[in-house]
Amino acid sequence: MSDPAPLLDAETRLVALIGQPVTHSLSPLMHNVAFAAHGLNWRYAALPVAPGRVVEAVAGLRALSFAGANVTVPHKEAALPHVDRLTDRAKAIGALNTLFWDEGGALTGDNTDAAGFLAPLEEHAGALEGCHALLFGAGGAARAATYALLTSGFAPARLTLAARTPQRAERLAADLAPVGGDSALAVVPEAEAGEAVRSARLLVNATPQGMAPETGATPWPEAADFRAGQVAYDLVYTPRETRFLREAAAQGATPVGGLEMLVGQAAASYRRWTGRDMPAATVRHALRKHLGG
Repeated sequence: MSDPAPLLDAETRLVALIGQPVTHSLSPLMHNVAFAAHGLNWRYAALPVAPGRVVEAVAGLRALSFAGANVTVPHKEAALPHVDRLTDRAKAIGALNTLFWDEGGALTGDNTDAAGFLAPLEEHAGALEGCHALLFGAGGAARAATYALLTSGFAPARLTLAARTPQRAERLAADLAPVGGDSALAVVPEAEAGEAVRSARLLVNATPQGMAPETGATPWPEAADFRAGQVAYDLVYTPRETRFLREAAAQGATPVGGLEMLVGQAAASYRRWTGRDMPAATVRHALRKHLGG
């Protein structure tokens, strides 16, 4: 029989994930494994927070002296006005995913998604430099991915944003155009993205479409538009192989799943809270064991 999980006590420091849905999240597994590896009396919990309740949620984190938090959909932008300050990165992106207390005691919003996003693309950097990239979405994850691409060493010459609500994508493009340098930003309605899908070398799903339990969804149902030579990157990590990745790979594209981004952004958040480097190898081993592969 395995040892029981350690009990929480009066000195346990708490970290939360706030969003909806959160039942699929692997963040509690990753961070609790990391805390245990470092012998820290810390615990991480996923807390469902309905749309429109982020004000109360952030106030609750303050009142209950949480050590920090992650913020996921649909609150990455909605939480911005409710922190004491923002890092320059979070300001530029216009969305946050991490809350931490700075040295002066201010509740600070940061965005670690951008660094995590680039991690699995480094091995493809040569093939992607100066390419046409297409990004599905216009929410917080899309903002971080757009910022990451525009500030990367292989910034695309052309970046198309395909969104169900084009006006939201137009705002995103306007906000991030100043960091884009020579990159051209364009917006198309998601349903009219066929030409962009066919011509892009990098395709990114920065929407929740395909996330469990809605695994039959995809941002682009016309699988024949995918082709060899493309890199298809899905930020959804549950399931590991989404419909988007499966159908793109069937047409010869190189699939990239969201687990490495998940680990990368988690490591940056962990460092914000604890001042330590996340034991990434231990975390990856726990993820593989949990996911059965």
